[in-house]
Amino acid sequence: MEPVTVRRWAPRGAEPGVEEIALLCAGLGVSPLAAAALWGRGVQTVADGRVFLDAGLAALPDPFLLSGMERGVERLVAAIEGGEGIAVHGDYDVDGISGSALLVETLRAFGAVVDYHIPLRLKDGYGLSAEALRKAAAAGARVALSVDCGVSAVDEGRLARELGLDLIITDHHQVPETLPEALAIINPHLPESPFPARELSGVGVAFFLMIALRKTLRERGAFASAAEPDLRRSLDLVALGTIADVVPLTGVNRILTRFGLELLGRAGRPGVAALKAVAAVKEMNAAAVGFRLGPRLNAAGRLEDAALGVDLLLETSAARAGEIAGHLDGLNRERQQLEQETLLQAIERLEEGGEGGECSIVLADERWHPGVIGIVASRLVERYHRPTILIALENGQGKGSARSIAGFHLYCALQDCSEFLAGFGGHQYAAGLSIAGEAVDSFAAALDGVARRILGAEDLIPKLPHDGEILLEEITRESLGELVKLAPFGAGNPEPAFVARGLRAQQISVVGEKHLRFTVRQGGYSLPCIAFGMVERLTELEGEFDLLFHPGLNEFRNSVTVQLRVRDIRPSV
Repeated sequence: MEPVTVRRWAPRGAEPGVEEIALLCAGLGVSPLAAAALWGRGVQTVADGRVFLDAGLAALPDPFLLSGMERGVERLVAAIEGGEGIAVHGDYDVDGISGSALLVETLRAFGAVVDYHIPLRLKDGYGLSAEALRKAAAAGARVALSVDCGVSAVDEGRLARELGLDLIITDHHQVPETLPEALAIINPHLPESPFPARELSGVGVAFFLMIALRKTLRERGAFASAAEPDLRRSLDLVALGTIADVVPLTGVNRILTRFGLELLGRAGRPGVAALKAVAAVKEMNAAAVGFRLGPRLNAAGRLEDAALGVDLLLETSAARAGEIAGHLDGLNRERQQLEQETLLQAIERLEEGGEGGECSIVLADERWHPGVIGIVASRLVERYHRPTILIALENGQGKGSARSIAGFHLYCALQDCSEFLAGFGGHQYAAGLSIAGEAVDSFAAALDGVARRILGAEDLIPKLPHDGEILLEEITRESLGELVKLAPFGAGNPEPAFVARGLRAQQISVVGEKHLRFTVRQGGYSLPCIAFGMVERLTELEGEFDLLFHPGLNEFRNSVTVQLRVRDIRPSV
């Protein structure tokens, strides 16, 4: 299998006319660059633009629109008022870690008796842990509250009932045909749920539960003689999990992350401050969460115990937070080494061993650590643009992590191949599974059959969406300031990208062996460019070419200049 080298350039949507852009510019007071980017995101009226740019926390929907919310809140109120123990059960990724911290911190502020459990990836696997439920019941808990997991836990739901635990499930993963027994299931994907935002993260669902619980407690006079907890202070946790779980940063999620990133920037929480310090984060944005903070929190669950992440986020001592953050940073370096070894082994099997299907990749190996195969699967998707599943084998059993591409719904594909699986769960672009080693080859063949049926030749060529063609003269510090208003950027709200044609390169140099720095000229205008990891494409800068890029500002030695971050190059025609 060969890496994909050709990419399609495509506008994000139907290209707007001059009048349509002019209306957005006049009505919203933004530059043509920002108006074009808004149009590509489906924001095509002044009214929609005002909602996108200005919507505040008051615009959040009623949490009681989530099915199961009323019953779940009623039981939590009874537990708080009756002094009953509540056992929070999270997941071992950033979404589950931040969601667990949010529930524990907020419930304790409401006066609840709370403990929490995060499963061990290597020992417990994904989802609700039967052992954890037994321990919670033995410790006197009467309510089990999940976050970011549980919607597929049929056996565990039955066990909770047998143990006398009232199970409240909060989750955001796709809903299976058979739901577990539970006192309440709160999941925006439930078909009967009228909640308008289906793409919440797990911590997002937990946040709305706490909003509903606080409202009910307020109505019952719980805060008559005590200060009412300010849930806005928890939005840093919501932003962490929402961004790290790569859910769309649109609508409700965009509102939550905008305000959450402001809190993360202030770093009032000792654990966040310590994490920013070890990750050397200076500017707080979605990229800093996704590539700096998130991986360090994730490293605990991948290699050791994700409860360390919850401990860090709940820690009030700066000294202790620093110790935990330092340990997580060390685990992250170990994770990076394991990841690189696994990636090289997988590439060798695909490019030298000839493995992999026609339209998908399924690889299993006893050398692989289950804590890093999800990250490596993402790297392989970037390299080959195929739905990819990596499976870590041990004693004849496999744990797999899957990542997908646009046009291939991973969860639905796994449903079609479920006869070969011991279990699975997830959503459109990411999933996890368990499988017997002897079933891997049959599963791989079945999955490739599904992929061949769904994916055409064009689907297997990566698409680079852009927000339109522009001239270099349109890119100024002022117009880039308008683009910043569209942040935070991430899934569903990507960083604006544009195309400029008929360029020529000057002052070309190689930076750090892998990167290119050069200046592009178009007519009488020129701008500096950086092309990360593109040193092998040096010859493509000869003659006249077109560029697809992200425009931005580069700060260096107290000087701020416009810079184009290159995504792709092609000859002008």
